[in-house]
Amino acid sequence: MTEIRPVIVERDIAHPPEKLWRALTQPHLVQEWIGMGSDLRPDVGHKFRFSADWGGVDCEVIEVEPHRVLAYKWEAFGLESVVTWTLTPTSTGTHLRMEQAGFRPDQDAAYKGAAASWPQFITAMEQVLAKLD
Repeated sequence: MTEIRPVIVERDIAHPPEKLWRALTQPHLVQEWIGMGSDLRPDVGHKFRFSADWGGVDCEVIEVEPHRVLAYKWEAFGLESVVTWTLTPTSTGTHLRMEQAGFRPDQDAAYKGAAASWPQFITAMEQVLAKLD
């Protein structure tokens, strides 16, 4: 059996789930924190692409529970994974959990890249959230 590793980032964020949902699902806001354009829509079955000058990532929305869960396939450069965002309300805002699952042992560079990049993306998201009404 092949070991499949996930990258998991968890953070408590001082904003309500509804505000995080906007940052996760509105393409112009997503572009601000992830640095890639897309036509993301939180509709199960919707196919979209994150695009940047280096190429892109093909995605398909596979789970939507508004203000709680957003999951999509994330496929690029031989990596077939799933990114799942889980928002849990807390007394001070939201507990955010991001998991990208599907890294095979032979994809160590992609695994290390994701492990380094997602915390930076989430920090950038927090900066976008701070500017939203």
